[in-house]
Amino acid sequence: QVQVVESGGGLVQPGGSLRLSCAASGTIFRMNSMGWYRQPPGKERELVAVIISGGRTTYADSVKGRFTISGDNAKNTVYLQMNSLKPEDTAVYYCNANGVTATKLISFTSWGQGTQVTVSS
Repeated sequence: QVQVVESGGGLVQPGGSLRLSCAASGTIFRMNSMGWYRQPPGKERELVAVIISGGRTTYADSVKGRFTISGDNAKNTVYLQMNSLKPEDTAVYYCNANGVTATKLISFTSWGQGTQVTVSS
């Protein structure tokens, strides 16, 4: 079983910055991708950014140029640096991890519990 834990959310003023962290733990044979999703109030969950093994990244258009995703393969961790935050970035941010377990070599998809990010003056 793979557990995913996020940290780093909070309240920030428009234009400010926050850094989210996410760590995956458990019997992981290979991590294929880790990413960040968010769910604004009253809306569906949406992709923010993903990093796949090898380092390729994908971003939602709404965050390009403001957010940066990075990862540490050795530690199964991923970070999201969020700059120039806007009120519309307010959401619960979820970390997602996809890979293969070391036990039985089966695929897994794990989600964190979410961390609240609120952008408001």
